[in-house]
Amino acid sequence: IVRRGKRGETVTNPAQPAQDAPLVFPAVAFSPRRLSVICVAVTALVAAAAALLGHPAFGLFFGIGMALGLLNALLVRRAVTSITAQDHPLKKKMALNSATRLLAITVVGLAIAFYFKPMGLGVLFGLALFQVILVLSTSLPVMKKLREGAAAEADEAPVSNDG
Repeated sequence: IVRRGKRGETVTNPAQPAQDAPLVFPAVAFSPRRLSVICVAVTALVAAAAALLGHPAFGLFFGIGMALGLLNALLVRRAVTSITAQDHPLKKKMALNSATRLLAITVVGLAIAFYFKPMGLGVLFGLALFQVILVLSTSLPVMKKLREGAAAEADEAPVSNDG
């Protein structure tokens, strides 16, 4: 299918619907070992601060939240590896896997937070901070690599001495 874009350019749409398109994931800079070390360090800091403030249980629940986040990240990696290894991986399969996994982790986190309130809320804080750490630990190496690639391209570009 061919149509005109907003600027008058020719745009080609694939005939295959998006939900049936093959699932393709770029290589992600995901290091479970490094992420685990960061999580342990952050949990130790939060647990120490919580203990100093008289709420050591919050630090414990925060650590549980971080552990749930790490478990989720490892399960994502396993799912991506197994689904993309198939001959025809579909986005629908990955979406269903993600929704099921996130539902289970959310239910566990909320159940702990509700049952052990108010200190159980540390689980939700741990999950939330883990997501921030995960995004930073995976996006910063990618951004660094992109900058290195852009710098290498700039070094290779011809220089004009036309005056």
